[in-house]
Amino acid sequence: MIGHRGEDFKNLYRTIHPKLQTLFGTNQPVFLSTSSAWGVMEASIRNLVDRGVLCCMCGAFSDKWLDVAKRCGKHAEPLQVDWGKHIDHKDVDRQLASGKFDTVTLIHSETSTGVMNSLEEICSILPKYPEVAVIVDTVSSFSAVKIDMDALGIDVMLTGAQKALALPPGFSLFSVSEKAFARAEKIPNRGFYFDFLEFRKEQAQWMTPSTPSIAHIHALQSKLDEIFEEGLEARFDRHTRTNALVHDWVRRAGFDFFAEEGFRSKTLTSVKNNKGIDVLEFARKLRQKHRLVIDPGYGKIRGQTFRLSNMGDETEETVSHLLACLDDIL
Repeated sequence: MIGHRGEDFKNLYRTIHPKLQTLFGTNQPVFLSTSSAWGVMEASIRNLVDRGVLCCMCGAFSDKWLDVAKRCGKHAEPLQVDWGKHIDHKDVDRQLASGKFDTVTLIHSETSTGVMNSLEEICSILPKYPEVAVIVDTVSSFSAVKIDMDALGIDVMLTGAQKALALPPGFSLFSVSEKAFARAEKIPNRGFYFDFLEFRKEQAQWMTPSTPSIAHIHALQSKLDEIFEEGLEARFDRHTRTNALVHDWVRRAGFDFFAEEGFRSKTLTSVKNNKGIDVLEFARKLRQKHRLVIDPGYGKIRGQTFRLSNMGDETEETVSHLLACLDDIL
């Protein structure tokens, strides 16, 4: 353990920072938050929303953002699509044209449904609305697919430690654009723990506003070394290949996909239970016999779906092993 207000910590933060900027695709500072990603998701609302926020909703986590925004006392409206469907950039365009919103929330890879929204399409309309700030959750896509925050014009990009980074939960990372900082300066009642301006002030000295989870940061340093040793393109390609293995299995096993074609996550697959199996029993037997864990569906689609992950440290060998074990249980 090292002191979190000493030179050792500053050197640790300073060492990992350039690699984090590369992963984020940004020249902006990258911040370390000792919280789940939900902390930063709420912080984004409190720091940026003034006139109103449009919440793009396509699953359990994106849907929840509307409730969070309202609990923060903000005017919030939904852009709701059925679970399994993607957010259409044309719908976002129409809503923003109303002039009611100065902020948009979007989840890139909706972990509950396996939908991956098109950042390129949605961000392409943003230059029409320079007053609108866009907040993007990349919790289950970060480091598995290429995302260029600056090039896309994202104002807050956030992620958690426990998905594709394959680190213990309870820690998150985020970066903030200059436009978002300027907005935050004008917003009252930002609080302290998640005040973006406090993060910026402390990061300039390689510090955090409050006590950080140093163990997480040591783990992150090790993970970043692994990622850059493998190479980013090789890492992205590995996720593409392991994702394809899962998709091939879904078709071969006679299941359907819950997410619509063309908008499926590269890191996890939500499998539609069109065969009517007992998903909870299926997951229980898999764990009992093979010591492997899958998710029997999230929220209101529990039992109607199950989720298979290919993110983080998973390889073609480990994913193939999982799929063979699924066949055995079936």
